[in-house]
Amino acid sequence: MDCEREEKGVCSSESVNGGQDVWSCNDSYSSSADHLVVMVNGILGSSTDWKFAAEQFVRMLPDKVFVHCSVRNVSKLTLDGVDVMGERLAEEVIEVIKRMPEVRKISFIGHSIGGLVARYAIGRLYRPPRRENAEDASTNACNEDSRGTICGLEAMNFITVATPHLGSWGKKQVPFLFGVTVLEKVAPLIIHWIFRRTGRHLFLTDNENGETPLLRRMLDDYGDLYFMSALRVFRRRVTYSNTGYDHIVGWKTSSIRRNWELPKWEECLHEKYPHIVYEERCKANDDKQCEPVSVDNESSDLLEEELVTGLSRVSWEKVDVSFQDSKQRFAAHSVIQVKAPFMQSEGGDVIQHMIDNFLT
Repeated sequence: MDCEREEKGVCSSESVNGGQDVWSCNDSYSSSADHLVVMVNGILGSSTDWKFAAEQFVRMLPDKVFVHCSVRNVSKLTLDGVDVMGERLAEEVIEVIKRMPEVRKISFIGHSIGGLVARYAIGRLYRPPRRENAEDASTNACNEDSRGTICGLEAMNFITVATPHLGSWGKKQVPFLFGVTVLEKVAPLIIHWIFRRTGRHLFLTDNENGETPLLRRMLDDYGDLYFMSALRVFRRRVTYSNTGYDHIVGWKTSSIRRNWELPKWEECLHEKYPHIVYEERCKANDDKQCEPVSVDNESSDLLEEELVTGLSRVSWEKVDVSFQDSKQRFAAHSVIQVKAPFMQSEGGDVIQHMIDNFLT
């Protein structure tokens, strides 16, 4: 792999499978960097969407991480459905790992639909723990060998940024519909004309012939896909969510909360991160605690409640972001990722927060 660009200790190149690789150019890289960070773009996006964040990661965590910006699901390929994209991402990750024998750990960072694609991919990449017998499973539950892996690697951070975990079907889940009931009811009927299979998955209308919608299936291990086991094996699971001005993904769906769980906030928490207004560590609910709360009989409310309850079976760190005082606030969906650094630099503190709390 030849270095095509070197700047301030950062080296990047196009990998053999077309993805964008970013790593430290320090001499000790080859012997010390053992943590693969996979960054996944959102709908109609590309690998360059994570360029700024990738470079910040290797600058701030030199000789610790190797960043791979996925390229298997870009542009119109992001309309093929979460499952198809997830399979492609899984294949891509396997190829990257094969040419990096020194890698021991893995993390994922997904923006928008990329977070759902990553959730699907880890379900494919999950490997159960190696145990001699059932007795070992009970007596050595905390032993490192008793933990599952992601393609043989230790699972560290699973981070989503403005990702619609609860889908886009429901009240105020898609802000540009302005909460108008008629528009929210019509959208699921026509969304596939624009976003094809991905639209069906987001609006949970992929239930032809009585099949369970994909996002509902992703709440459990399903066949040979270990969705929940894979999510559970990560040391951290984190959501970064826009509290407002994100016209694509609503606050509830990106932060995995019900309406009444959305926090109240007044100002930023830390001078270093001016746009982060609330942080919450949510413990995992056990099966007894995971009974859905009572809701009305609207199917969207019932399904939303099921999604919240299912995803709450694992712990989450929830980080709420506000660009309400920013000149770039109307582009919050991209600013939170710093998709275009020359225009959206205000989201840099979100990336910094991500790096400062990253487990390496």
